[in-house]
Amino acid sequence: MGSNFNLLKLRNILNIIFMLGALVGILVYFYSNHEVGIYIILGAISVKFVECALRIIK
Repeated sequence: MGSNFNLLKLRNILNIIFMLGALVGILVYFYSNHEVGIYIILGAISVKFVECALRIIK
């Protein structure tokens, strides 16, 4: 049970990082530089892939 709780905490942290990264990426894309915004969004998506992999592997 302890490892499940730690995994859930890690997944929640990764989800928060994804949401913040996606939000920052969208803001940068629309208000500053399109290319940098796309790179930030791609980085956020890669964090989401890691979270999904943890969910599947569980």
